[in-house]
Amino acid sequence: MINVLFSARDGLWAEYEQRLPEAFAELELQVRFGRDLPPEEVDYIVYAPNGGLSDFTPFTRLKGVQSLWAGVEKIVGNQTLQVPLARMVDPGLTDGMVEWVVGHVLRHHLEIDADIHRQTGDWKKVPPPLARDRKVTILGLGALGAACARALIALQFDVTGWSRSPRDVIGARCLSGPIGDALDGAEIVVLLLPDTPGTTNVLNAESLARLAKGAVILNPGRGPLIDDEALLDALDTGQVGHATLDTFRIEPLPSAHPYWAHPKVTVTPHIASETRPASAARTAAANIARAARGEQMQYLVDRQSGY
Repeated sequence: MINVLFSARDGLWAEYEQRLPEAFAELELQVRFGRDLPPEEVDYIVYAPNGGLSDFTPFTRLKGVQSLWAGVEKIVGNQTLQVPLARMVDPGLTDGMVEWVVGHVLRHHLEIDADIHRQTGDWKKVPPPLARDRKVTILGLGALGAACARALIALQFDVTGWSRSPRDVIGARCLSGPIGDALDGAEIVVLLLPDTPGTTNVLNAESLARLAKGAVILNPGRGPLIDDEALLDALDTGQVGHATLDTFRIEPLPSAHPYWAHPKVTVTPHIASETRPASAARTAAANIARAARGEQMQYLVDRQSGY
C-alpha cells in the first residue's frame, strides 16, 4: 500500500476524487489516496501550485511529485523539494495545444478575421498564399512544440522550429543556435518555450524587427516570453499585424490591460492546453506506478534548466 496526497485548488478535488483511484485500480496498485493524509505517511504527491502547498519538509518519506501542470516554473526553484519532480505530459494536453495552435494558424493564414468583419459588400477576390508558401516558426520543440510542428507540416506549412538543444522533427527546419535565425522572415510565430530566466522577453523590440512585416504572434506558452511594451509598439507600427495571446504575466489579465482594447490583439483565457482530468489521472497514476515498481518516473524536471 502506498499513500498518495492530492494537493491542488479545492475545485479540482471533485474532478480527481474518483478518477485517480480508478486509474490506480486499473494498474492493480493498492493506494490510499486523499487530501488530508498525515505528511509523514505520504509517499507521492499529485500536485498543482494553486493548492497552497509550498513547504515539503514535513513529508519525510516522500519519493516523488507528479505535477498536474506542464509548466513547473512555480515549483522548480523550491528548495524544500528534494525528490524527483515530474511534469505533466499527457495526450489531452498535447491534443488541446495542437488544436488551438492549428486553429489559430489557419485563422490567420486564411485571413478569416478580415472576411468576418467585411460587411461593406466589397467583393475582393484576393486569395491567401498556399500553406507551403507561409513561413511558420515554432519556438520550443518539446513534446507540445514538436506535436504542433508535425500537425502544421501535415498541412504543408513551411515550418521552422527552434529549441535550446538540438531536436529533429521530420519535415521541419530545426535550429538550436542564435534564436534570431529562426525568426528571420517568419510570418507566423508560435511561442511554446518554458518560462526560464533565459527565455524571458525572448520576443522583444530587436527580435520582433526580424519578422516579416505584418507577422502574426501566437503565444499559448508563457506570458513572460513577450516584452509586452515592445509587442504593443510593434502592433502600432504594423511590424506585427496581430497577436493572439493565451498566456500573460498576470492572470486573469487585468481589465485595464491595453491588450483587451487593442484592435490587433485577441485574448484567450489560458485555455490552449488545459489539463483534462480524465486523461491526466491515468497519466499521473501510470507515472507513480512506475516509481512504485522501482523504475524512474517519466518526464522528470531538470532543475538546472528549469523544465
